[in-house]
Amino acid sequence: MNQQVAILGSTGSIGQSTLDVIARHPDKYQVKVLTANSNIETMLSQCIQFQPNKVVMADPQSAEKLKVELSQHQSRTLSEIIVTSGSNELANAVSDEQLDIVVAAIVGAAGLLPTLAAVEAGHRVLLANKEALVMSGEIFMQSVQRSGATLLPVDSEHNAIFQCLADTKEPLKVIDKILLTGSGGPFRALPIEQLEYVTPEQACAHPNWDMGKKISVDSATMMNKGLELIEASFMFQMPADKIQIVVHPQSIVHSMVSYVDGSVLAQMGNPDMRTPIAHCLAWPDRIDAGVESLDFYKLQNLTFDQPDYQRFPCLKLAEEALRIGGTAPCIINAANEIAVAAFLAGEIRFTGIAEVIRETLGQIEIIEPKSLDDVIKTNDYARQVASKQIENGTGNL
Repeated sequence: MNQQVAILGSTGSIGQSTLDVIARHPDKYQVKVLTANSNIETMLSQCIQFQPNKVVMADPQSAEKLKVELSQHQSRTLSEIIVTSGSNELANAVSDEQLDIVVAAIVGAAGLLPTLAAVEAGHRVLLANKEALVMSGEIFMQSVQRSGATLLPVDSEHNAIFQCLADTKEPLKVIDKILLTGSGGPFRALPIEQLEYVTPEQACAHPNWDMGKKISVDSATMMNKGLELIEASFMFQMPADKIQIVVHPQSIVHSMVSYVDGSVLAQMGNPDMRTPIAHCLAWPDRIDAGVESLDFYKLQNLTFDQPDYQRFPCLKLAEEALRIGGTAPCIINAANEIAVAAFLAGEIRFTGIAEVIRETLGQIEIIEPKSLDDVIKTNDYARQVASKQIENGTGNL
C-alpha cells in the first residue's frame, strides 16, 4: 500500500524536490495533502500532476482563486479537491491519522505550529524547517518523544550526520565532535570592506545550491549554518562544544562525525536536496533520487577551513545564542527573519543584518520557556523590537 504523504510548503524548493522524488516512485507514495502560501500557478500544476485530496493555502484570497481554477478544469477529480485556508486548517490537514509522512518544508517561524501538529499526530516527520527546532528546542523534542513520532532530518547537513551516526549507542560517550560543513556562500573570498555594498541579487546567487531567497541570504551571512548548529544541538542532543563548523566550499562532504577512536565518518554526494529527501522518504531503505552519483575521477580538490567570524558575524551570534540558551535562539531567529526581509526590500545594508540581530538580542530579557506560548510571545516581541531597530536606523543604507 502506498505511503500517504503531506507536504508543508510544496511550492518551495524543498517541496518541489520532494515531489520530483515522489514522481519517480508512484508505486510507493501517494500525495494526499499539499500546502503553500500564495503561489497559485505552481500549486495548480502540482494539483494537476499529483491530484491530492486536500490543498491548504495560507492566503485566503489565493485559496479562493485556486478553487475557481480547479472548478473550471475539465477533470472531475481536480474539481473535487478540497481547498481551504488558514493556520487552523493547516494544523488539521497534517493531523489526519491516515497520513504516513509529513514533509515540513515551510520556511521560517511560520512552519513551527504546523510542524508541531504533525509531530503531535505521531507521523513520520521529515524536517526541513530548521526554525521549528531553533525556536522551541527542548519543547519540540519532548513533543517528539511524547507522541512517538519519527523525526528525520532533511537538511543535507543534518541528514549526513544522521547517516554517519547510524545506530550509534550512547553517542555522548563515543563521539568526539560533530563536524557541520558549510560552503561559506558566495562571499567567502570577497574583501570584507566590500560586504556592506552587497546587493540582494548578489546574495541570492549561491554557487552550489538552488534555494529560495531567504535561505540564500542566510547562506551568504552563514546565519543558515548558525541555525543549523542550534538545530543539530537539539536534534542530536549534543552540547555546543561537541559541534564544530567547517567551511567546505565544494559542498561535496555534507557533514562528518569524528569518533573517540580516531575514526571520522563522512557522508558525500553531489549538492542536490533530492538525496536527503529520498533517504528520509525511504528510510531505512534506499530509493532512486534522480541524482547523479559522484565521479571521483572528476572531483576537484576538497578543501576545509575554519569560519571567519569577522566576515560572518551572524554565525558568531548564533553560536552565542546556543551557549546562552533559553529564548536566545528564538530571539535571533526572529530578528534575522525581519532583518533579511528588510535587506531584500532594499531597506538595510547586507552588513546591517548582523547589526539588527545583535541589537535585538541585547534588548530582550532571556527566559527559560516553559510552554509553546512562551516561545510564540518571544518570537512576536523579538520581531517588534527588530522592526523598531530598523525604523530607528540600525543597519540602514
